[in-house]
Formats: sequence, structure tokens, C-alpha cells
Amino acid sequence: MGSSILPDLGTEILIPVCAVIGIAFSLLQWVLVSKVKLSPGRDSGSPGNNGAGGKNGYCDYLIEEEEGLNDHNVVLKCAEIQSAISEGATSFLFTEYQYVGIFMVAFAILIFLFLGSVEGFSTKSQPCMHDQSKICKPALVTAAFSTISFLLGAITSLVSGFLGMKIATYANARTTLEARKGVGKAFITAFRSGAVMGFLLAANGLLVLYIAINLFKLYYGDDWGGLFEAITGYGLGGSSMALFGRVGGGIYTKAADVGADLVGKVERNIPEDDPRNPAVIADNVGDNVGDIAGMGSDLFGSYAESSCAALVVASISSFGINHELTPMLYPLIISSVGIVVCLITTLFATDCFEIKAVKEIEPSLKRQLIISTVLMTVGIGIVSWIALPSSFTIFNFGDQKAVKNWQLFLCVAVGLWAGLIIGFVTEYYTSNAYSPVQDVADACKTGAATNVIFGLALGYKSCIIPIFAIAVSIFVSFSFAAMYGIAVAALGMLSTIATGLAIDAYGPISDNAGGIAEMAGMSHRIRERTDALDAAGNTTAAIGKGFAIGSAALVSLALFGAFVSRAAISTVDVLTPKVFIGLLVGAMLPYWFSAMTMKSVGSAALKMVEEVRRQFNTIPGLMEGTTKPDYATCVKISTDASIKEMIPPGALVMLTPLIVGIFFGVETLSGVLAGSLVSGVQIAISASNTGGAWDNAKKYIEAGASEHARTLGPKGSDPHKAAVIGDTIGDPLKDTSGPSLNILIKLMAVESLVFAPFFATHGGLLFKIF
Repeated sequence: MGSSILPDLGTEILIPVCAVIGIAFSLLQWVLVSKVKLSPGRDSGSPGNNGAGGKNGYCDYLIEEEEGLNDHNVVLKCAEIQSAISEGATSFLFTEYQYVGIFMVAFAILIFLFLGSVEGFSTKSQPCMHDQSKICKPALVTAAFSTISFLLGAITSLVSGFLGMKIATYANARTTLEARKGVGKAFITAFRSGAVMGFLLAANGLLVLYIAINLFKLYYGDDWGGLFEAITGYGLGGSSMALFGRVGGGIYTKAADVGADLVGKVERNIPEDDPRNPAVIADNVGDNVGDIAGMGSDLFGSYAESSCAALVVASISSFGINHELTPMLYPLIISSVGIVVCLITTLFATDCFEIKAVKEIEPSLKRQLIISTVLMTVGIGIVSWIALPSSFTIFNFGDQKAVKNWQLFLCVAVGLWAGLIIGFVTEYYTSNAYSPVQDVADACKTGAATNVIFGLALGYKSCIIPIFAIAVSIFVSFSFAAMYGIAVAALGMLSTIATGLAIDAYGPISDNAGGIAEMAGMSHRIRERTDALDAAGNTTAAIGKGFAIGSAALVSLALFGAFVSRAAISTVDVLTPKVFIGLLVGAMLPYWFSAMTMKSVGSAALKMVEEVRRQFNTIPGLMEGTTKPDYATCVKISTDASIKEMIPPGALVMLTPLIVGIFFGVETLSGVLAGSLVSGVQIAISASNTGGAWDNAKKYIEAGASEHARTLGPKGSDPHKAAVIGDTIGDPLKDTSGPSLNILIKLMAVESLVFAPFFATHGGLLFKIF
């Protein structure tokens, strides 16, 4: 079999060092962003000094000075708006976390009781499930450690989301101020801020998992099967918090967005982010709690689950049986190298290529994806060579499958490149630089109905290539290394998570920057720059969602495999009624979940529209801009609605595996998991891309950058109004239902895996009775 080139001590040094480098790099980026001051400087603002020695030490000529505006007032206004957005976001997250905290404690107790009861709360050691000749730790101990790892994952997920939101609200006004100096400076500020979040999250997730494994090992010793079984709770904690973050944040942001757009743009004909619109602060707060905090928790959940799925399978393969530490921690080494690769990639965006024109923004972001993928392929090759023996065996549903190290390299690489393909296909269908979105914009000529028809068709069509990419990566990775291959393919897709998150967080930060520019009364030229950043950000956000959905499909399948192994199911036969009914019900669940989340957005938006109309009708001088609207009431409507409405969809996802497992047993549950995976992935891709296309079709008309776009505009024209309606319909699809579905398929799978011993022992009550 041979042994790995990298010694165990090398592994024990490499993983924490890479995590610490990631944290240090994110802090460096934060320091660079903080150099943009949000308080007026002594020498800025006097028209004679041409901005010399102004903000951030740059000697740039400011547009404001050219146009004779008072720089002092603009900076103060930006700081005031930023403070309002930050307060709103912090207040919402604290309220959300209070409710989520209660759930977290209740679910932790449930995990302990259910898993502890497997052996009747016995404290005696038991024969191991996969090797009866060995003695493993008691089920009660595994229950306690699973509960601890669940809480660890949950807290790490909440902290990831909260830090991301804090960084985004810190950077939004700074991006606006930098936009006065040129689009390049604004881009670097927004991108660096995204990088702070990306590296902090990737490094934190890795470090906490590594520390947890080492602490658990102190008790478990040589019982690696029990150790990594207990670690699965980490993935469950991460994903359950992500579900509430995504759904709650998604309802918040879209209720405000739809309310602001329908009354402001369609009824009152005022620009987007106009300070006269009462819902404008709530809308900008929503970008941070939904797209930033929600996305951060979501991708952290994917990372934690794919690591856990790989570790569980590895622990019952030759790595775990022979106690080979370096190959055992191969998934964590991939993530460690990913941090270093993303660090090098980020330097290309911030230090090597300077953006001088608007048209260079999107290519620069795409270059990030390509560079990180190419470098990571080399990194995976090196890691597979030094961290794995030349040949080994992987657990494959009761058997041990012989695998070579180059085969495992191909498994990770195929996941990595499938992610890139999904990203580029998503970009093709959602960017207004290509014909699909331009066709949707063209359909606005004949009204909102044709716009909606074209947009839906685009979303359905955009599923084709991503599904083939996922299918090929599943076939290749399973053929080479069974379910472990699929788990590391998912890790491959997520190995460049720091760059993916930086690109993804850049979008909402740019969106906020545009809103602040409008509210602070800056010139239209500044707004054009922030709009260009935002349009690129919309596409990159869609790419990020594509990555999240693709990795969720692979993660869910890997967890499904680990569940089947742990529940001791030999085969999942679709022809047996138990499994088939599960398959049907599972395929229905994403539709039920989407219906709940979309209706929640609709009912919250209804309250918002009524409030915005009331303020326009009853506050004298609001339309003239002589009095301020009541922003706080709109923020409260969004907060109350999202907290109340996130509970039913969350309960549906969390309770389904428990109800099915207890009453119908593990075979029916395996059908439910397979059904929800197959239908959930398709709906998530089409919903995200449809919404993204409608949004960018509207921006295409508003920008009027081409001859074709100018024939559809300007703002306020009938085609533009049709585009706004399409965009409004797409809002809950792309920012609430679509992104939340990938959590549904992952969370049900990881929950089933954690509770598998309980379901296998006590489940299927109905079938036992009848």
C-alpha cells in the first residue's frame, strides 16, 4: 500500500498555518480598506488643491471639486447613511439570532436524546458497526460529542455571517467615496472588502474543524470511526443556521426591494435608491443580511458538510483502519492549499491588473475564477502526490475498493472544473453582455407578459449544461473512488471558496455603494460608475449561486452515501413501494418549500407597499424632498415579517427527516433524500438564473450602453416599466427561494446522516405496526 510522503507532523503544522495565513491576509485587506476615511479631511474639499494628499494618500483629481460640490457635506452624508444601514443590519441579525439561539439549544438536546437512546443510554463500550472484532466508544458518548460539534458548527456559521455583514456595511460608503476617484479605486475597495469576508470564513471554518478533531481525538484515541461520526454534527450545525440566515435574510431583503420598486419606480417614477423612498434604507440593509450574511453561512455549511462526508467515509476506509493521519486529513489539506491559492489569485485583482474602464470590471472578476482554478489544479496535484499513499482502499457500501492517488486527484479536479463550467454558463445566461439577457430585454417592448415568458424559458434552458457538468463529475468521481470520490469532488468545487466569496460579496457591497451615492446626492457620473460595478456584481452573484447549487448537489449526494452506509442499507431499490413513495414526496418538497418562501416575500412586500404608499400620501413635502420619510417603520416591517415567516419553511426542512425516519424508516427516507436532491437542484438553478436575467435586463435598458438598449429606454419608458415588473417577480426567485433550496437538499441529507443510528434502531414505526 505504501505511505504518504508528507509526514504526520507536516500535516499538523500545514493545516493551522494555512488557516492563520488566511486570517492574517483578511485582516491586512481590512486595514487597507479602512484607510479610506469616512470623516472629512482638513485639506479635501477646497477646489484649489485638486485633491492632493486627500483620502487614502492618493493624489487624484476629484469629480466633486471639478463640479464645485462641497466634499465635506458629501462625506458626512455618506457616513450618516452607512451608519443607518449598519445599525439596521446589526439590529436584524441580533433579533434573528435570539430566535435561532432558542432553536439551536432545543435541537442540541434532541440530538443528544435521540442518539443517546440508540443503546438505551448505556455507558458501556460496544463492538464497532463496521468491524465487530473491535470495541468502540459508547453511543452515549458519541451523542454528547455530536451535540458539541453541532453547537460548534452552528456558532461558527453565525459568526461567519455576522462578520461578513459587518465588513460589508463598513465598506459600502468607502466604495462610494472611492468612486469619485475612478472606477478602478472603487472596484479595489469593494473587492478587498469581499476578500476580507472570503478569507476569514474559509480560514475560520478550517481552523475550528481542525481544532475540534484534535480535541475529540484526546478522548476517542484509536476509535476514528466514532470520532468522525461525532464530527458530522459540525456540518449539521453549520447548515441549520445557514437555512435560517438564507430564508430570514432573503425574506427581509426582497420585501423591502419589491416594496421600494413597485411604489417608487413604477407608481411614483422616482429613481432607484432615491432618498425620498421610505423603503430605501430597508432595501440596502437587506442586501447585507440576505446576500452577505446568508451567503456566508450557506457556503460555510457546504464546506463543513463536504469535509464531514469525506471524513466519515475515510474513517472506515484504509486511512482510518490503519490510522494514517495525513491521508485521513486529505480533505482539510485541500482546503488549506485552497487558501494559499486564493491569496495569490486575489493579489492579481488588487495589485497586478489595474482597472481603468468600466468594461474591464467583469473580465477581471472572471479572470479571478480562471486563475484560481488553474492554480488550484496544480495545488491538488501536488497535495495528492505528497499526502496520499500510491494505492489505498476506500469503503464502498460494505466492500473496500482499491484506489490509486492519481484517481483521487482526478476526482477533486473534476469537481473543481465542473464548478468553473457552472460559473461560466451561469454568467452567459445572466450577464447583459450576452444574447440571452438581451433577448429578455427585447421582449419588454411588448410588455411585462412577454418579458416574464422569455425569462422563465431562459431559466429552464440554463439548467441543461450545469446538470450535465454535475452528472459527469458524479460519474467520474464515483467510478474512481465511490462516495468518497463524490465528497472530495464537492470539496474541489469549494476549494477556491475564499475567491468565490470575495467575488460574491463584492456584488452587494457595490449595490449598497450605488444606493449611498444616490441618497447622498452625488453626481450622475458617480452613480454611473457604481451602477457599472453593481451590474458586474449581479452577474458574479449569480455565478456564486451557481457554485453554491452545484456544490450542494455533490455534497448532498456524498452525505446520502454516508447516510446509507451508516444506516446499514445494502441497496436502495426504487421499485420497492417504501422507496418510491419517498422519492415522490422528496421531489415535491422543494416546490412546497419554494411556495412557502415566495408567499412569505409576497405577504411581507404587501405590507411594505401599503406603508410606502401611506407615507407618500400622508407626509407633506415628501415628494418635493423637503421632509424626510420614516425609514424606521419600513425597517421594522421587514424585520418582523422575516422573523415570523422564516419559521414555517425552516420547520418543514428540519422536521421532514425526523418524521419520515421515525415513522417510515431509513429506506423511505433514502427515497425522500434522492427525490429532493433531483428536483431541488433543477428548481434552484432555474429560479436563480431567471431572477438574475430579469434584473440585468432591467439594468441593460437603464444603462443604454448600446444602440439596441437605447431603443428600449430611457428610464420610465414602457419597456423599462415592463423590465421593472420582471425584475420584481424575479427578486424572490433569485434571492430567497433559489438560494435557500441548496440548503434544503444539503440539510436534510446531513440531518439524516447524524440521526442515522437512531432511525436504523428505532425507525419505521408505521411499517412495524402494519
